[in-house]
Amino acid sequence: MLEVRGLAAGYGGTEVLRGIDLAVGPGEIVAVLGANGVGKTTLNKTLSGILSARRGEIRFDGQRLDNRPAREVVAAGLIHVPEGRKIFPDMTVRENLELGSYRRGRAQRATNLERVFTTFPRLRERTGQRAGTLSGGEQQMLAIGRGLMGEPRLLILDEPSLGLSPLLVEEMFGLVRDLNRAGLPILLVEQNVSQSLDLASRAYILENGRVALAGSAAEVRADPELRRAYLGL
Repeated sequence: MLEVRGLAAGYGGTEVLRGIDLAVGPGEIVAVLGANGVGKTTLNKTLSGILSARRGEIRFDGQRLDNRPAREVVAAGLIHVPEGRKIFPDMTVRENLELGSYRRGRAQRATNLERVFTTFPRLRERTGQRAGTLSGGEQQMLAIGRGLMGEPRLLILDEPSLGLSPLLVEEMFGLVRDLNRAGLPILLVEQNVSQSLDLASRAYILENGRVALAGSAAEVRADPELRRAYLGL
């Protein structure tokens, strides 16, 4: 579904991505792993149209999306749940969710809202509550729920376990597994290596804006290069 070839991007005079190749097929969870500062968030911003690509191609279901406006990327069904949740704290849970269907999924808003509340019963209990008063775990549920409101054909999850307690991390990865089992392809961008590799069918390790290691999750886990690429050892 998603094919990235030779992707380069950056900020000002700094090139952060230096020729990224990756792919996500139908029904897959593909993990993109790496330490802070290797280009994971820059990759997500470029895929979702927030940041312009300097070189390379992004194809989604055969359609070129590199350097297309973010609204067109969303309309195509490539939905990005950003790092740090980026919810609207002064709006209610319901208002945040409804904004997720602004560009895509508006016709089925009521049905999708019910589906999100079924997936996240705690959000149903807090539907009229201001989003900024939710716990960290609930805010992450809200961010993912907002993404689901756009009827994603592929969901990019950027650091969904960031800042969560160990118990909530387990819950979050279980949710990712359930969404995928329901048929949703997921690009999981994480620092949490072990649990991401438990979920993913394939993985890419980024180092200094390049893919340092790629293969099946089992191959990546067993490769001694993982410790050097990820930990600098």
